[in-house]
Amino acid sequence: MNSQQPLLEGRDVYKFFGGLAAVNGVDFAVYPGEIVGLIGPNGSGKTTLFDCLTRLQTIDKGQIFFKGQEITRVRPYQVARMGLARTFQVIRVYRKMTVLENMLISRQWRGEGLLNMLRPSHPDTERRARHLIQFLQLEHLTDELAGHLSGGQRRLLEIGMALMPDPDILLLDEATSGINPTLIEIIKDRIRTLNREQGKTFLLIEHNINFIADLCSRVYVLNFGEKLAEGTPEEIMENEAVIEAYFGA
Repeated sequence: MNSQQPLLEGRDVYKFFGGLAAVNGVDFAVYPGEIVGLIGPNGSGKTTLFDCLTRLQTIDKGQIFFKGQEITRVRPYQVARMGLARTFQVIRVYRKMTVLENMLISRQWRGEGLLNMLRPSHPDTERRARHLIQFLQLEHLTDELAGHLSGGQRRLLEIGMALMPDPDILLLDEATSGINPTLIEIIKDRIRTLNREQGKTFLLIEHNINFIADLCSRVYVLNFGEKLAEGTPEEIMENEAVIEAYFGA
């Protein structure tokens, strides 16, 4: 058992939609410096759990903690300012703004209103933006409109935007979905580099099992809103209940 305090933790989390428990009594913990995977069949509650952890959804029962502080009723923008960032299943970028402008605005948006977003960027902010653009191998697209990028390039941009405020943990929702293998390898390499060199913590929703196996030390499996299994990628791959629920018997 890990003796550290969890960085992000959910205790007995429930989320109902009508009479359906989309998240059904889930206990969940991610420790500092980990890369943790979250898998399960479509409709198993993965994105809903993400929404609960990041406070985009109000939970019906249970508690959520971040850095040892209960955030069960904290607003989403306040959680973001505390150091919790995420991407979304459907990529969210400003298509009519350039790559650099997207990065700058993501640094300035801190729940402080539109006026702050419109102020000129501090030189340090622009330096960080350009550094991340280069790190994500988007430098040749710095002045390109985000709407002109491929889906994979927009995904890299969205990850860069989430990294701009230098979060403690980054939650990635299907970061490899619909992306070509070359860009998947770039994403994998960048996650690994951030984890090893900066100690960044990641929680990944994925259907790409090879991606999860290559990166994650632990994996949670959800099925019908419940935690079906938890363990190393190897343990999960050999779990008969997971094989039946996720891969097909």
